[in-house]
Amino acid sequence: MKRSHRAALLASALAAATLVTGPPAALAEADTVDVEVNTRAGLEHVSDLALGVNHAIWDAELGTPAVADLMRDAGVQAMRYPGGSYSDIYHWYDHTAPGGYVAPNTDFAHFMAGVRRAGARPIVTANYGTATPQEAADWVRHANIDNDYDVEYWEIGNELYGNGHYGSEWEADDHPDKSPNQYATLVRDYARAMKAVDPTIKIGAVLTTPGEWPDGITAEGDAGPWNEVVLSVAGPEIDFGIVHWYPTGDSGAEVLPKTDRLAPALRMVREQARQYAGKDIGIAMTELNTTYGRNTQPGALFAADAYATLMAGGVFTTDWWNVHNGLGQVRTIAGQTDYDDFGLLSSGNCTADGTTCQPALNTPFAPYHALAMLSRFAGPGDQLVGASASDPLVKAHASRRTDGGLSVLLVNEDPDSAKDVTLDYAGYTPAAGATVLTYGNGDDAITTTTGTAGQVTLAPYSLTTLVLRPRSSTTPPAAPARPSAGTITDDAVTLSWPAGPAGVKYEIHRQFGTTSEQWGETTATSFTVTNLDPATSYTVNILARDGAGRVSWASPPLSFRTTTPATSSCAVRFAETTNWGNGYVADVTVTNTGTAPIDTWALSFTWPTSWQRVDSGWNGTWTQQGTTVQVASVEGNHVLAPGASTTAGFVGAYQGPNVPPAAFTLNGTLCS
Repeated sequence: MKRSHRAALLASALAAATLVTGPPAALAEADTVDVEVNTRAGLEHVSDLALGVNHAIWDAELGTPAVADLMRDAGVQAMRYPGGSYSDIYHWYDHTAPGGYVAPNTDFAHFMAGVRRAGARPIVTANYGTATPQEAADWVRHANIDNDYDVEYWEIGNELYGNGHYGSEWEADDHPDKSPNQYATLVRDYARAMKAVDPTIKIGAVLTTPGEWPDGITAEGDAGPWNEVVLSVAGPEIDFGIVHWYPTGDSGAEVLPKTDRLAPALRMVREQARQYAGKDIGIAMTELNTTYGRNTQPGALFAADAYATLMAGGVFTTDWWNVHNGLGQVRTIAGQTDYDDFGLLSSGNCTADGTTCQPALNTPFAPYHALAMLSRFAGPGDQLVGASASDPLVKAHASRRTDGGLSVLLVNEDPDSAKDVTLDYAGYTPAAGATVLTYGNGDDAITTTTGTAGQVTLAPYSLTTLVLRPRSSTTPPAAPARPSAGTITDDAVTLSWPAGPAGVKYEIHRQFGTTSEQWGETTATSFTVTNLDPATSYTVNILARDGAGRVSWASPPLSFRTTTPATSSCAVRFAETTNWGNGYVADVTVTNTGTAPIDTWALSFTWPTSWQRVDSGWNGTWTQQGTTVQVASVEGNHVLAPGASTTAGFVGAYQGPNVPPAAFTLNGTLCS
């Protein structure tokens, strides 16, 4: 949901803040943690726009050399303009935003000057709310034909689901029809008009983030929820989907673990695109920030973990909100003064009573240093690979680098305890030494020291990156391309991939996080796997091995799910009937497809995540233990004759992506 800070002016009067102080917690002895890195478990490659930020036209520092140089020094690769909800009131041709404040020297030319000085690339949001497709097309002409700015990525509007259609209204939208169908229909018009000027550009449409309001809600008169309608109507014309994320919480312990929502959210967006648009699309996270410790260490830890997770999931850009934003509630977090500022850099302003002021203008806050750490951890073309830690308070990410090196990013989310980490590597043999980059709580810069590849101590609330070199330098064969899956059944799949260099063998690896299981090898470019489990998700990579035994990088991953049995003595249909954003009503219909009556039954399924639950139910006795749900028959529906069906319903709740269950068993039998 769009928040009021994004419409506020930096020059506005600020409410008086309350300063909360307290002593830092005492340090505990270091805990022992094992970290596993598996380079055979290939994830996605890093885009050349992966590290992005937002600029806003109400920020007088937009495009200045000082800010551009700071962005360059942090490794920022993408800059979004003209700024959140202002996008839907901004007119580029006369640099106005009726109803909002526009700072001097923030026009498109100034923005592009800053982008070029920083060595970054632009992402532009065209005005949907108060403009027209022609105005957007004229902007494309001005940018790419008249001025050779090479703006490739264009969003159509910002958070248009916040136009009042679902009740909450923060986004300007002058169209009488504010439905997702109207938005999608006009997105088609925008895309066609803009691509008629420059066919090389890419167009993005606003989507809801799975698990975040108003995802899943179907408003009156709509054919389905926002994403279903937008992708069904506009899908053929767009190239990427736009999502935003601001996880909530009042402490680091509440906010930092929520990055586990990102992977299932990305999977759901991709599945929605395939189902409703009939194709794969790119995903851009064009706004990201947190609600706790925004400019102190929790914000840095969150940024590092979230960006790395999104890179591993193939998001081509993640853009921090914002470069400058302004002071909010002041308090002490982990011993440091936090200004509740969404900006990467200080705005240099004070509370209304003048009692508390931020550091000097453009002083970097902690998340800025997290972006700088990320740019040292992974660059364009690098491939994220599997990494995990035995301690849930330590997040581990690893990147195989195009120069032959390997880097490991470790995030210690424990505010009190250091962590003694032992690292183990599969598929990669590092040299003994390592370059160690650290950013600790309260630091004003990243520190570089030397260490070893196998061990490192993480300070409390810290970021650490190990940069490694291989023990021996060889030239492996080229990595195979991402495999594809042919017909998938309940127990088999045929994988195929493009041919690589002559004389190589291909290894097929199934991944369990950071553990690999080799399914087989072949000199062909296809491989059939049998004896799989029904209704089960699998992730595989292909590696190439030449005659000298040299092994390539892993291909990008392929994930697929086997089907439920084609024939069974039972069938189940699971269907939502209504949804209100964090809860819903669903019906589960059970059919006896066998030849004998069923007398007394119990249906079981498992939630795919830990944040889903059944709150109440009817037409059965509902229970949940952990993530396992069971509904047992009651008087009146306990007998199912052959061909007969019965329906039980429940009220469900969720606090993240609401991933539907994949498999149902009736009295222990897996149903179709």
